[in-house]
Amino acid sequence: MNAIIKTRGWEFDRPVPPHGYAWWYVDALSDDGRHGITIIAFIGTVFSPWYAWSRRWGAGDPENHCCMNVALYGSPRRWAMTDRPRTALRRGPDFLQIGPSGMEWDGNALTIRIEEVTAPIPTRLRGTVRVIPQAVSTRAFLLDAAGRHRWQPIAARSRVEVTLESPALRWSGPAYFDTNAGSAPLEQDFVDWDWCRAPMPDQTAVLYNALRRDGTAQSLALRVGADGTVEDVEPPPAAALPRGFWGVARPARSEDGTARLVRPLEDTPFYTRSEIRTRLLGREATAVHESLALDRFAALPIQVMLPVKVPRARR
Repeated sequence: MNAIIKTRGWEFDRPVPPHGYAWWYVDALSDDGRHGITIIAFIGTVFSPWYAWSRRWGAGDPENHCCMNVALYGSPRRWAMTDRPRTALRRGPDFLQIGPSGMEWDGNALTIRIEEVTAPIPTRLRGTVRVIPQAVSTRAFLLDAAGRHRWQPIAARSRVEVTLESPALRWSGPAYFDTNAGSAPLEQDFVDWDWCRAPMPDQTAVLYNALRRDGTAQSLALRVGADGTVEDVEPPPAAALPRGFWGVARPARSEDGTARLVRPLEDTPFYTRSEIRTRLLGREATAVHESLALDRFAALPIQVMLPVKVPRARR
């Protein structure tokens, strides 16, 4: 995988083609290890059954399927992912508003204002998350041979300040900020993928592995320095982690061939997010790890169940 473009990454007004998507992803763990958060702003909500049905039977308009996905880990746990129509979307070069929630880049930090209702049990999820990059990277990568899918680690080394009103919660810790964009559905071009990022005092390791529909595989290993420089390194050996409750594989990598599951964060029929311990760039590290099984996501039984966790708003 080679760099394809130099870009800021937070161009929230970027064009998104029919059947395509753009998302901006933030995750963080608290310094004391008790809490975690993931926030994903989608235009073309790739894991929405409503968007999947629209692509199959309708126009597949990504702006008519946008959302601010927020997940809290630890105690309390919360989940919100409401698919919203194009009337809920406003955006410019440095801001993105999706319904009552939004994010804005001010040149120094990304401020995310959250005003969501959780699912499947409705409760309020409200507050502010501020992501302060230690350095910003402009290197973007192709994920497929046809050049339809792109990924960029905007700020792999960041700090976060979480201030929530509902639930009442306040903490800080290491954070990560990236973006993906594509002109085709994920399940059309990929079978599965796994990703992880491991922050360390002076560097961060980021791994990205994908199995494509054409049978080829992609394995990317990066070292992000304190100044934001992104360097390719040799991918470490495979390491086994236990499968998720629903049988989704958690392929991982570690320089000594071993990795340990610390705690599952999300464990679904097609997707896992986990906190793991692994060895990368010569050090033991705590990493956020994800694995995605796209044949499972596309299966009809999964699509029928998903509206429980991903409701659709009228406006």
